[in-house]
Amino acid sequence: MRVVILFGTEIGTSEVVAEAVAEELSSFDVSVFDMADFDPADLDVSDFHIVVCSTYGDGDLPTGAEPFFEQLDATRPDLSGLRFAVFGLGDSVYGDTFNRGGEIAAEKLSACGATQVGEHGRHDASTEVRAKDMAREWAVTLPIAVLQSA
Repeated sequence: MRVVILFGTEIGTSEVVAEAVAEELSSFDVSVFDMADFDPADLDVSDFHIVVCSTYGDGDLPTGAEPFFEQLDATRPDLSGLRFAVFGLGDSVYGDTFNRGGEIAAEKLSACGATQVGEHGRHDASTEVRAKDMAREWAVTLPIAVLQSA
């Protein structure tokens, strides 16, 4: 099973986090892609997908993720059988919109029939914990090995 990590970023933090997750999961066949350069038609149900997505503005997707999700909305592919996990980045000072980018990503994939697995990771930029450190800890909790044997 291949692990495909897709990141959506505004200033690059999600890319750094995606690379850290890839390093943590290096025992698997891991590929990392910027959502801005990834076609939703290339989503493969035989791969395990990890979405690393920041939150921008008033709880919006980052600019880098918008084309991917716009195309997903326009084509509405059947993603039944696709399993994914989400690690979101946000700042709790924004209250109701905290970590909304990752939540939107999960909602849009689920609306096409994909299934979210594992804990939805939520980094808070208002804490002392570095995003990539939290993401590494989160990554080892993912049920990839279980999915691989399924």
